[in-house]
Amino acid sequence: MTIEFTEKLNVLSSKIRQQSAAIETEEATKTAFVMPFINNVLGYDVFDPTEVIPEFTCDIGTKKGEKIDYAILKNGEIQILIECKKIGEPLNINHASQLFRYFHVTSARISILTNGQTYKFYTDLEAPNKMDERPFLEIDLLDLDETLIPEIKKITKSSFDLESIINAAGELKYVSLIKKVLHTQLNNPEEDFVKFFASRVYDGMLTQKVRETFTLLTKKAASQYINAQINERLKSAIGGNQLPLVESSSTAADTQPEGETKDSSDIVTTIEELEGFHIVKAIVRTVIEPPRITQRDTKSYFGVLVDDNNRKPLCRLHFNRSQKYIGLFDLEKNETRHPIGSVDDIYSFADILKATASLYN
Repeated sequence: MTIEFTEKLNVLSSKIRQQSAAIETEEATKTAFVMPFINNVLGYDVFDPTEVIPEFTCDIGTKKGEKIDYAILKNGEIQILIECKKIGEPLNINHASQLFRYFHVTSARISILTNGQTYKFYTDLEAPNKMDERPFLEIDLLDLDETLIPEIKKITKSSFDLESIINAAGELKYVSLIKKVLHTQLNNPEEDFVKFFASRVYDGMLTQKVRETFTLLTKKAASQYINAQINERLKSAIGGNQLPLVESSSTAADTQPEGETKDSSDIVTTIEELEGFHIVKAIVRTVIEPPRITQRDTKSYFGVLVDDNNRKPLCRLHFNRSQKYIGLFDLEKNETRHPIGSVDDIYSFADILKATASLYN
């Protein structure tokens, strides 16, 4: 997975955030969001009919002249079918009737149902040449699971490998379904889920009152466990830096005097500082809402904050000298400076930045 491919997804995600409210039709959704996904993210030329056929028609039995929104070709054969709905419209299996029919009569093994924000990917794991009712991969461009980015890349023109996609589809499908079950149970545990844990730690009778108590305890334990995992990830990331460290310099509480704000006449915000800010914002946007990520320039450093709050620092950029540093924070908000050679080196600290951002959700 390359930074460039992730950036393409981030650019489209930003476009959706900015423009979705203005989209009122399915056609506008296709033009604004789906075509850029096909062209810029997947890498298929939407203006080349040997690669992308819009309004693809295939007569099927008594169904004459029925159209699918896009057919994507590779080596002269149809590989992917795409059916589109309006942005914001919920996607369900009833929306995929044309995909089911076309899947059966074309050479396509991959079908996509999308509303421009959510993409559901289908294949034929359960029966040959019959599209499954459940997707093997589902992504939301406004809440992208980074673990799925390599799977998306397999479908791009430059990396398309049908065998690899199909081989991974089964695992992806069931891992996704299990994660949904876990999400539901951890947030609103069912009785059997509560009994599973209660029976292993409680020796008494599981009366109704005990079950109600353990429902709350299960949710609390799950929440604390997840938070502990996040903290461990942060500690591990901080302890495993790829670049050398210098001594800790300050805490987030050691903020600059109120006079040293961006309004001071002797403060100049440089292009490199702004570039660094946008890199940090691009890195953490999958963890925290982009509008919450703010900047604050001072005489000593350029700060990147959450909610414009000095008590919620993401990092500090120390670019006012020949040796550049990025200042990162531990759980106690102590800053440690790391030397970097260029602004692009900020990407080396992506895990730490994301872990820090997760603390402010």
